[in-house]
Amino acid sequence: MELRERIQADTKEAMKSKDTARLSTLRLISAAIKDREIAARSERPEHPGLNDGDLIAILSKMVKQRQESARAYEEGGRLELAEKEAAEIGIIQDYLPRQLAEDEVRAAIDKVIKELGASSVRDMGRVMGELRGRFAGQMDFGAVGPMIKDRLMS
Repeated sequence: MELRERIQADTKEAMKSKDTARLSTLRLISAAIKDREIAARSERPEHPGLNDGDLIAILSKMVKQRQESARAYEEGGRLELAEKEAAEIGIIQDYLPRQLAEDEVRAAIDKVIKELGASSVRDMGRVMGELRGRFAGQMDFGAVGPMIKDRLMS
């Protein structure tokens, strides 16, 4: 089942089961997808639709936004709001691919570096681009950047 269809089916199921927290989050996801579709129509009139890769990017961005919000709420002593953000993160992550473990990330970095023949920090952009293409939504690229840099400098 395509990701978009799965989200729509789960939205209907959340309505039927009266799961308001899940329904609210699924509606936020649907709204973000619709906003991105509208933007894509003007950016790429020849290919206005979104593929699963685009949807994963949207969901990853939503998770990152909620992580930042939860951190800010915790620092501000608003624990109930931080918990709400954490619950939304959990629901959104149900639609993302499994995150790779640190050893899997290191193995993927080593493999891409070897395949591209990368030998210096100048090649970091090529390595990062290839990893993003292969593992979108499966690794935290904020943490991967320093790992690539360390590997290329050694």
